[in-house]
Amino acid sequence: FLVGDTRRIIREAAKKRCFICFKMGASITCCETGCDRTFHLPCAPVGECVTQYCGAYRSFCWEHRPQQALQARLRQENTCSICLDAVEDKISYKTMVCPACQDARFHRHCIQRLALHAGIAFRCPCCHNREPFIMEMLTMGIRLPKRPPSWESDQAAGPLDQRHSRCDAGTCLCPEGREHTEEDGPWQLWLCSSCASEGTHQQCSSLGNSTHFWECSSC
Repeated sequence: FLVGDTRRIIREAAKKRCFICFKMGASITCCETGCDRTFHLPCAPVGECVTQYCGAYRSFCWEHRPQQALQARLRQENTCSICLDAVEDKISYKTMVCPACQDARFHRHCIQRLALHAGIAFRCPCCHNREPFIMEMLTMGIRLPKRPPSWESDQAAGPLDQRHSRCDAGTCLCPEGREHTEEDGPWQLWLCSSCASEGTHQQCSSLGNSTHFWECSSC
């Protein structure tokens, strides 16, 4: 974006109300043609919205978000394959399933945490499928960092200990791009206070000056 275009986008976002929390400053608009729902990135999980952290970084409201086009196999126990706690008996925003084996069932927040830790080693925790599984998870809004898994040694991991330095907001408003950061002001980069694996410019997530911490949608 040019500087003038960015300023215009910021002014427009300031006039838009988040359909989840009803506060102003919603900078993300559903990508579905004809849908004018807008929301803040931190509000997305509450409203069951999806942001795809790949390609064009598209975002969708609860009504138009992508859904898994398959049926989970019936099992005697409806438990998450990761945390072993109970899951829903059907596929939903909060309950997902592996498209390959269709047997691994897991909470959205569980598979997101696994993705953040596994990085380039990410795969189905049950059948170990990679390509169809990864593509499905990316489409469903799971954030997958391109880095070695956290359980490898520091020497093998290499870049693992480097500070995350990219804005992951669904719509980045910075005229200099997602990699640009400043020490303070609207283009200061905030890292997730829980996982530090995702970041956002202060302006891109409508963070006020009184904000002391920020958590990504996964945490």
